[in-house]
Amino acid sequence: MGGWLGKSLKHKLSLLVIIAVMVPLLSLGLFSYKIAERLTEEKAKISGMNTLRQLETYMENMVNDAENMSLFLIGSSEVQNYLKTPDSDLLKQTSIIGFLTNLAFSKAYIANIVIEPINGKDPISSKSINSTGFVDITETDFNYYSTHANWWSSVYSQWTSVGVQKVITMARPIRSTDKYKEIGKLRISLNQGMIAKHIRQSALERTGFVLLLDENNRIMAGPEEFRTNQLITETYPGMGSLNGNNGYLNYGEGADMKTVLYDEISSTQWKLVGIIPSEEYRSQNRYFLMLTAAAVGVALLLVIALVVFLIQRVTNPLSALTRILKKASPEALPSIPVTSIDEVGELIVSYNRLSSRIVNLTDEVKRNEAMKQQTDMIALQAQINPHFLYNTLSSVHWLALMSKESRIAEMVGALSDFLRFSLNKGEEYCAVEQELAHANRYAHIQSIRYPDKFDVHVDADPELAQSYMLKLVLQPLIENAMIHGILKREGKGRISVWVRREGMNMKFGVEDDGIGIAKEQLAKLMELLAVSEIVQRESSSAAESYGLRNVHKRLLLHYGSGAGLHIISTVGQGTSVTFTIPSLSPDDRKQEVGGYFNAEADAGSIEHTGSGAR
Repeated sequence: MGGWLGKSLKHKLSLLVIIAVMVPLLSLGLFSYKIAERLTEEKAKISGMNTLRQLETYMENMVNDAENMSLFLIGSSEVQNYLKTPDSDLLKQTSIIGFLTNLAFSKAYIANIVIEPINGKDPISSKSINSTGFVDITETDFNYYSTHANWWSSVYSQWTSVGVQKVITMARPIRSTDKYKEIGKLRISLNQGMIAKHIRQSALERTGFVLLLDENNRIMAGPEEFRTNQLITETYPGMGSLNGNNGYLNYGEGADMKTVLYDEISSTQWKLVGIIPSEEYRSQNRYFLMLTAAAVGVALLLVIALVVFLIQRVTNPLSALTRILKKASPEALPSIPVTSIDEVGELIVSYNRLSSRIVNLTDEVKRNEAMKQQTDMIALQAQINPHFLYNTLSSVHWLALMSKESRIAEMVGALSDFLRFSLNKGEEYCAVEQELAHANRYAHIQSIRYPDKFDVHVDADPELAQSYMLKLVLQPLIENAMIHGILKREGKGRISVWVRREGMNMKFGVEDDGIGIAKEQLAKLMELLAVSEIVQRESSSAAESYGLRNVHKRLLLHYGSGAGLHIISTVGQGTSVTFTIPSLSPDDRKQEVGGYFNAEADAGSIEHTGSGAR
């Protein structure tokens, strides 16, 4: 895998872009699936609650019909007269039976209507009752009807002339209309089988179902596998309370989890309970999951195809450039046709320009090499052995002594020592005492040339005599002080050279009491020290500060940016040039010291007072 990615930019870009697109695409698919999953559940709940409300309306109508029918019968004068008379009247009894039969026949869900006198006469019913499991509420609560108008029983069995039926009965007392005295009881029984059939037809989703519970949460109607008068908590242990007029709760966990919806029938305090297994949600969610996966898969394939196509358009020119560069010779780089104006096209254009430039530079290098070989031959022929120069100066020194020209002999001897130290077989470092001796020789030569113009005073720490430093540093500074400071003043001047220890470093100073440097001139001098060599060559005043620039540049190259020259000058009083370098022993003088300092400025520092010009 690493080799497949590491060798091809196309593979890296393709994988990167595909991952960059795949992550949000998969996230979007997952988010859509979660939204669809939640919407499926909410839709099932809303649909289930609508079904329960429709059943509630059906049951309310049924209960209201039963209550209205009971009020109609209680207020019937024929029923009132029959119940008030102590003797049985067969004609009235037959008439009331026919009346009850017609009422029961008008409503299919009316199973039976019973009027029971309390004065010992036989009950009257729309269907003759052979046996019944009805037990009135007054058996357990004698004063129930004093606070309630009616009472609904639980499910029980009733044997009539048409067979056995499960019924739910509404019972209420019949009171006389004139004295409001109880004269009988009325029972209107509803066909539980018809109610159960209607509830079973109102299934929720595909496997959900509805239960009808009484006020004590006992099952009154539902699927056939549920036993009537059984508490729902016996079938679903631990089910939460069905509080409020309606709502929902979750029952169970995992694959057995069910959503329980409920809606209360306010007139009877019965509850319609809908139970939807979570498997219904999962079956629908699986469909949405497959649909989402298919959509994401198709989108991903399209994206991959588009990414591969676009990346090939981008990387094909780069691949062509790579192949050409692998096969091409540095002396002959072929041009590549430009097929686009985007960044890749600009890169090809730049390559074509570079290849043309390389060819031109190669030709120029060949010409320069040929010229260099010719120049080296000429330089080799004209090269002078330094020993010839030393021997010649020694001869001049001997002749001067023979001629008793002591000053000439002294000057030639000093010059010979000066040149011998300057060449020194190409060595770049020397001891501090050697550098000071070399500076003294230069000052001695110049004192012969300019008698009574200046004195040179050297003050060096003896402990630093054998420390090593970059050579040929002090002489240009003394020369600069003499020419630009001392020789331009009136009278005899003084040049002081000192060396001090500062921690692990050595600090050197060359001071003069010459004319000083004007503020503008000093600023220009420091600017020349700071700019590049190319700019210096183009500057008209560069030659005036060549010695300082040379020393400053050498210090920076060998010791780092903190070793540059620091110049302080006051017009009419003189100039001080200082620099600080590390103190190196003979054992470590050959170690690399470049970058020893971490200074804030490369070009040194300036301190200036007064005015004037050097």
